[in-house]
Amino acid sequence: MFGRAVRCECLNVVLELQRFEDLERLSALEPFRDRAFENFDPKVHGVTDAYEVARRFARDPYGWLVLRGGYGSGKTHLAAAIANEALQARAQVLFAVVPDLLDHLRSAFAPNSPVQYDELFEGVRSTHLLVLDDLGTESATPWAQEKLYQIINFRYNYQMPTVVTTNRRLEQIDERILSRLRDQALCRIVEISAGDFRSLKPGQRRPGTPGRPLGRDRR
Repeated sequence: MFGRAVRCECLNVVLELQRFEDLERLSALEPFRDRAFENFDPKVHGVTDAYEVARRFARDPYGWLVLRGGYGSGKTHLAAAIANEALQARAQVLFAVVPDLLDHLRSAFAPNSPVQYDELFEGVRSTHLLVLDDLGTESATPWAQEKLYQIINFRYNYQMPTVVTTNRRLEQIDERILSRLRDQALCRIVEISAGDFRSLKPGQRRPGTPGRPLGRDRR
């Protein structure tokens, strides 16, 4: 190593903190900070299995978890609850809505972007826990499909903890990604059969209804 430049530990710490802050700015978790398992009603028909599996995953984030269900069925609430618990444990987490994530990556190519694309892409694919919300709603452009595949394939190869939510039928997902989601040695797919809580009248919405935080009525 004589004569070779070696980055000092203090600089490594600074760079790691900067990457963490860049991911925090990219994260879409802020509107879901109050999503927790404590304010999710597991007694709603069709969500019990997903609730139990998500809680176990949150305690020990290993492998992949796919939550598939219709609009307003509670899958995003459960995914956000997992992310929030990981943050409380001081883990590095990125919660991203897939179309928005791809837009952020695309904008990083701009000359005036405050974050270099390579650094941002590396941070996304290598974060400790990645939560991808609304897989399948992204643009079907070749560039978007390729970047999404690269992220998922990297995490698949290194078996990094990943949570995916989708309202698509699995057959509608890119075959390259679907083949990895169907690897039962790594991934568990949970179907949520609950209906859309948003279709309920305000008086019918109980505190803890999936997708709705306690004490607030987000419409």
